Formats: sequence, structure tokens, C-alpha cells
Amino acid sequence: MPYPLYKKIGFITGPILCLLLLFWPVEILSPIAQKVIAVAAWMVTWWITEAVSISVTALIPLMVFPILGITDIKTVSASYGHPIVFLFFGGFIMALALEKVNLHRRIALNIIKLTGTSPDRVILGFMISTALLSMWISNTASTVVMLPIAISVIQLLINDADGFSKKDQNFALSIMLGIAFAANIGGIATLVGTPPNSVLVGFMESEYQIEISFLKWMTMGVPFSIIMLTICYFVIVKWVYPSGLGNFDSAAGLLDGEIKKLGPIKKEEKLVLAIFLFAITFWIGRGAINSWWPNLKLTDTSISIMAAVALFAIPSNFSTGKFILKWQDTAQIPWGILILFGGGLALASGMSLAGIIDMIGQGIASKEGLSIFVISALLIFVMLFMTELMSNVALVTIFVPVVAGIAIGLEAPILHMAIPVAMASSCAFMLPMATPPNAIVFASGHIKVYQMAKVGVILNIISVLLLILFTKFYIPFVF
Repeated sequence: MPYPLYKKIGFITGPILCLLLLFWPVEILSPIAQKVIAVAAWMVTWWITEAVSISVTALIPLMVFPILGITDIKTVSASYGHPIVFLFFGGFIMALALEKVNLHRRIALNIIKLTGTSPDRVILGFMISTALLSMWISNTASTVVMLPIAISVIQLLINDADGFSKKDQNFALSIMLGIAFAANIGGIATLVGTPPNSVLVGFMESEYQIEISFLKWMTMGVPFSIIMLTICYFVIVKWVYPSGLGNFDSAAGLLDGEIKKLGPIKKEEKLVLAIFLFAITFWIGRGAINSWWPNLKLTDTSISIMAAVALFAIPSNFSTGKFILKWQDTAQIPWGILILFGGGLALASGMSLAGIIDMIGQGIASKEGLSIFVISALLIFVMLFMTELMSNVALVTIFVPVVAGIAIGLEAPILHMAIPVAMASSCAFMLPMATPPNAIVFASGHIKVYQMAKVGVILNIISVLLLILFTKFYIPFVF
């Protein structure tokens, strides 16, 4: 595949911008701020164009900050070992175990079976299953799990007496869009559901010593996900692409067959489920546990690492020395995402150290007649539609420090502005390239770009409105 022109331009432009800003004859801000802005310009250019891997771009502060005298190697490298990086690492390990023992597939199939076999209920079952999986494993993995099952159901319609009718096509389109969009929505519900959530939490903890607990995020994320998933279902299935199909009982037989293939629940699955429930229980009950036993000093990260270690250290068969996970299994972990967290935190730390975030705040504070609510709404809108075109993780990494500066300038609570903006980055429904789930279902061949965009633009607008309502009425109540 040829290297696209825009990537070539971005590859050359990034370092040139950095050099131009470094050697600009007129001092724009302070010397250290000018250096940080120069490095940020290079990183943002490469992140937007993806001229090289976004994870490789995240290593630039580690290489350049000490050379330019912005900060020493010990300080900058600390960002790459931030507790939030290990929280997500533990989440990745748990997701890996779920996938290895096929527990995620068993859970999904049984949920779909429970919802019923009418076409609309089948779609609802797929959406609920995908969203629940995406709360704990990557949205890419949850989509990959659900796609072959959905294709098997669609195949039943293709092979029936009337062939692949218009109604059948609408059903296929609805189930594919439902899976992709449910994967995006489900990730918003928990801290480990999608990387942008952790980027935000890590930045807040690192720069402002504001801790957002697992439970507190769920208190806000779960209601949003439930409302958005419900709206998404009705928009796709009842409004834009209704199928009007009657019951097809053959779907029940297919699901039973898939469940039968998995066999009875195995010891490894029970162990993974027990460890998984332990982590969730402790995440939710951490505050109460710490109040009872203060010396434990439990954090979300320590709970995550406990669960990860347990998956490697608790034998599923002691006599043969068999464990649920082996270290070789970690080859499947997206290590680049963990590096991306570190690079984003390092850049944010450099911006804070140079006083850039404070300067943004002061600039906003000097403007009069700006409504906090209107600015929040505008930031949500900009984030949501920008994330259709670039990586949501990179976008949150770039955007959240700026939003924090704006909040400081407006004397508004930082979380009230930053949280909805971070959530907006996961609400990309219009284009196949916007998120991996969108791309995966698009590749199935059952969806055209205009069909995704038709329903996506409606959901994008609804997402903006819902996030604005949450910003106004719910997030201040939680935080």
C-alpha cells in the first residue's frame, strides 16, 4: 500500500515546524514555553496525519525534552510509569484472560439468547452484549467477537425462501451498525472501557491531583451509556432502518448450536469469572473497604494489578503447572496504547511546567461575555466531529489540557468541562474510519458509507445534545 501524500507532508512538516518555532527570532512566550510549543507542534502534526505510529510519536518527549532542557530524563520518564498506565495494563490483562478462555463469547451468546428471536430483539441482544463486553475489553475485540455470530444470523436470511430481500438487507444493516455503535457506547461506561477515559483521569491526577475513582466514573458513565444505547437502538431499528421482518426461529437454533460448541463451562472460565468479579467488586467498594481498613490504602490501580497477577499466578491445574495466562500471551496486548498514555501525560506535564495551560486560562479570563455553558457546548461539538477524522486517544491527549486551561480561565470546575469533552471523543458514528468498530463492520460488506453517515449524523447530534444536558444537570451532581 503506497504511503499517502498527506502522511508524507505530515512527516516532513512536523520536525520543520518544531525547528522553526525553536529558532523563531522573536520570543513568543518564555523560552521554556517556546520549546514545549515547538515539540507539541511536531507531535500534534504527526498525531493528526499519523505519519508514523501514534505510539512512536508519544515517545518524542522522552527523546527531546532532556535534550532541550525542558525537564530531565528521570522526570519525563515518570509519566510513562504513571499509575493510570498500570490501571489500563491490568484491564488489558483481564480482557486477555476473558478472550483466552472464550468466556466473553459465552456471555455474549447467552445474553442474545435471553433477549428473544424476533429480528428487533436479536439486534437488541447483540447491542446489549457488545456494550457490556466493551465496558471491560477493547471495543475492537468486542466487535470482532460479535461479528461472526451476526454474519451467521444474516446468512440464515440470505439462504431462506425469498432470498436476500430489502427487509433482510435492512436487518443486516441494523445489526452491523448496532454492533459497531454499541461497542463505542459501551466503552464510555468504565475507566478501562476505552483509552480516552484513562487519558483524562491520568491527566487530572498528574496535573491537578484530582482523583476520579472507578465507581465515580461508572456513576456518570453507565447512565450515559444506557441512555445513548437505548436512543441508538430506536434510531437504527425503529426509525432509519426498520426491517419489518417476522419471527425467524432458525436464529434460536443457530445460537443454541454456537453455545453447544463451547461445551459446559470450564474450570478456567470459572476462575477468570471469579477474578473478574473480585476486581469489579473491589473497584466499586474501594471507598468502603479503605474506610474499614485504612492501612490497605487500596487504589483502582492496585486492584487492577492484583487481578492481573492472580491471572498469571493462580493455577488452573496445579499438578501439571497450568496457569490461566502465560507471559507469552501478553504479546497480544496493545502496548502502544500504554506508551501513548505516557507520551500524552509527558506532553501535558511539559505544558503545565512551562505555564502554557495557565496562559490559556488567563487569555480566556480576559475575555468578557463568554458563557461557560456555551463554551462547553462548543467544545463538545468540536471534539465529537473532530474525532470522526482522527484518533480519539490522540485527540483527547491534545485537547484535554487546553480544555483545562479554558476552565481555569472561566473559573469553572475543570471536571465539569473536561469530562464531557473526553466522553464526546467516543461518540463517533458517522464514518468508517472514525473508530475500529466502525471500520470492522464496514468491512463486512453489508454497509455503505452513506448508510452509516445517514444514521451517524443523527446520533452525533443527539450525542452532543445529551452531553450538553449531562454537563448542565448531571455531571455537577456527581462531581
